[in-house]
Amino acid sequence: MLIIGCDYHPSFQQIAFVDTDTGELQERRLEHREEAEKFYRELADQGGKVRVGMEASGQARWFERLLAELNIELWIGDATEIARKRERKQKTDRQDAQHILRLMLKDDFPQIWVPSGENRDLRQLLWHRHRMVQARTRIMNQLQAVALNEGVCCKKRLWREKGRQQLESFRLAPWASRRRHDLLELLDRLNPTIAALSQAIEQAVEKCPAAQRLQTHPGVGPLTALAFVLIIGKPDRFECGKQIASYLGLVPLEDSSGNRRRLGHITKQGNSLLRFLLVEAAQVTARSLPEWRSKYVHLTMRRGRKIAKVAMARKLAVRLYWMMRKDWDYQQLKKFGSHAGQPGNRDGVKQNIE
Repeated sequence: MLIIGCDYHPSFQQIAFVDTDTGELQERRLEHREEAEKFYRELADQGGKVRVGMEASGQARWFERLLAELNIELWIGDATEIARKRERKQKTDRQDAQHILRLMLKDDFPQIWVPSGENRDLRQLLWHRHRMVQARTRIMNQLQAVALNEGVCCKKRLWREKGRQQLESFRLAPWASRRRHDLLELLDRLNPTIAALSQAIEQAVEKCPAAQRLQTHPGVGPLTALAFVLIIGKPDRFECGKQIASYLGLVPLEDSSGNRRRLGHITKQGNSLLRFLLVEAAQVTARSLPEWRSKYVHLTMRRGRKIAKVAMARKLAVRLYWMMRKDWDYQQLKKFGSHAGQPGNRDGVKQNIE
């Protein structure tokens, strides 16, 4: 069996590989992508078993597809854990490749879960819609500024038919008029694009029972439900809700020692899109459920609005995690979930008094 430790870069990769049958160790630098593709195709033609290990990184989709096509086993490791296991203070590409190879030989390689190709493609749908919405928001803000400069403050009414006519009727200087015209054209092109992407997301949710169950929770729409299912993947990877909050970057930084405990801002690790969606969905939930609104108002008065939003987003993430793990909808969550803090419920378990 041939084991390869790969230090991957966008334009090249440094590899260190050993044949477990002969013990022969070799090192090479492969340029992307012709030289690297030729090297791995030659290994596949030899018919032996090959295993490649590399750190999790971007710009490597073509490499992953190549190894899958050649039936070469690929291990992707946690870059932070790999760096933590490094003992030497010197760091070069050759040493990185040798370090990955040693971890694989010692069976100490921190392998991580890798989503499927279909999962990654649906994530691209979510990201594409998110970026299109951001672009539309920037355009709408610029048009609002044009209206304010002309003394018109109608906020959301500007996007109705009457507000649009009023915006187009302003007599502006030549380049200001050109800017308004171009922005309106871009806005008219983005609206149908976003509507089509939203429809595609709804169709994907219809094919995903887990996302449909999450969508039964108040405040959770198809976008948030599908994003949670795609990014969490296999819920049994996590043992508890605290790990979910940590995975999504919704826990505070901590620098504690002895009797001193110091907490900072949230870590913001993990997927930024899902974290953003959870914060937005948690605010809708707080408006929909009286108990959530009471908790949100209480936290806002004690710690401020920003911290309250994140706290409610973390609570929503934990709830969605248990719904996904137990295959529950919202009604089952209310029946079998935690009832801690409610009167008459000992140890957080709902008492059966019927």
